[in-house]
Amino acid sequence: MSALAAAFPATAETAIPKHMGASAHGFAFATPEGEPLSLKAFSGKLVLVVNTATECGFSGQIGGLQTLYETYRDRGLVVLGVPSNDFGGQEPRTDGDIASFCEATYGARFPMTAKTHVKGKSAHPFYRWATSELGRAARPHWNFHKYLLGPDGALIAWFPTPTPPLSPAVTTEIERALANLPET
Repeated sequence: MSALAAAFPATAETAIPKHMGASAHGFAFATPEGEPLSLKAFSGKLVLVVNTATECGFSGQIGGLQTLYETYRDRGLVVLGVPSNDFGGQEPRTDGDIASFCEATYGARFPMTAKTHVKGKSAHPFYRWATSELGRAARPHWNFHKYLLGPDGALIAWFPTPTPPLSPAVTTEIERALANLPET
């Protein structure tokens, strides 16, 4: 087991207490083309927000994220890839090349943002908000950190880097949240 996996095991503690009611719907990212992408556009859906990096040792998770997206998108899940070069300079590609590489290499077709800072003082406001809501333990410590948002934009759960997208920890939380979505 890697030191990272030992430090941040996937457990029930990653579930968010029900009393937290703040919403991510007030935040927007940029698309790779520079257009605004508001999280409010995903209102009524679950959103798994994942900071990605194509040169990371965990980049194989991109294929798992695509499988997760294909499995659950018709039931209301969106996977949102947020490329970042914040950890080890492991996202050297340009915004335009990242999605093309992910599709060619992993078959990934889930939505992606422009390259975004996810840590430190330059962190995107969404990531600063999630850290302030959940505490430092729940902030991204490396690439492929995952936040699950409910249909109202509330934080439902978070999963550290070593937790694969298709792990029972992730799929159980998604199934639980999907079971509570209103029928359309």
